[in-house]
Amino acid sequence: MNAAANAPRATDARDRPARLRVGVVGAGRVGPALAAALSLAGHRPVAVSGVSDASRRRAEALLPGVPLVAPDEVLARADLVLLTVPDDALAGLVTGLAETGAVRQGQLVAHCSGRWGTAVLDPALRAGGLPLALHPVMTFTGTPVDVQRLAGCSFGVTAPAELRLAAEALVIEMGGEPEWIDESARPLYHAALALGANHLVTLVAQSLELLRTAGVAAPDRMLGPLLGAALDNALRSGDAALTGPVARGDAGTVAAHVAELRAHAPHALAGYLAMARTTADRALDHGLLKPELAEALLGVLAQDGTEGPGGAGGAGADGGER
Repeated sequence: MNAAANAPRATDARDRPARLRVGVVGAGRVGPALAAALSLAGHRPVAVSGVSDASRRRAEALLPGVPLVAPDEVLARADLVLLTVPDDALAGLVTGLAETGAVRQGQLVAHCSGRWGTAVLDPALRAGGLPLALHPVMTFTGTPVDVQRLAGCSFGVTAPAELRLAAEALVIEMGGEPEWIDESARPLYHAALALGANHLVTLVAQSLELLRTAGVAAPDRMLGPLLGAALDNALRSGDAALTGPVARGDAGTVAAHVAELRAHAPHALAGYLAMARTTADRALDHGLLKPELAEALLGVLAQDGTEGPGGAGGAGADGGER
């Protein structure tokens, strides 16, 4: 934040005019929500582009009365353009808009991709546009609740020095908190978020599925308090929050898990083994897993998911601390 305060001040659109006309190219789950948040801050959404029926419905729900037009027309009407298309489509979109003369001198051109910094916007920069990378660290539903969730949401921001004040102002007006990410660090930053958020959904969905198979009538009610506490503990304490049979070195219990997963949910076994190996490594590194217990445990986890669990498979239920 200090670096942003010390950055050289710019003029005209670089220092954000009092109010901006906002356009959205790509009415997925993110763009309409960000434009709606900017509208609450006093800016004026003027145009949105969307192809699918779902994107059109999202635009109508979050930006009522805002016309749906072609992408080049969005740029013609807007001072600030939000490019909210899939990561792999962004470079081609920017190049196409720049080559057709759609980008205007002094126009703020922002994308919301986690993967990319501002280099992907170089064609727009050469055409006179002002590039911003504003990535909200939030999962979106495509409904009005997304606008509320932006309050206090971190944004991964990359911008030229002369545009940092403008980027910061826009993020704050959307209710967010800017976090400056170097251009070269964007892929690692995005990988970290995907590892935590995207894989968490997969893990939770598999856990729900297995509990249903085990006969639990309301697995969501069972998991809610457990996962909430685990997440809170992990955010507070990191690896010190590790619990469970892997961290304790209960090789017999883990072998029983492997046998049950092989019998009832073989599709979940490879993921279980991979995460358990990673958990064991981290628990060893942080002194939670005793070295004398690690050998048997790692022997169980050395399986590739296709062979039996060996002699440890007869172990019983786990009675240790959770």
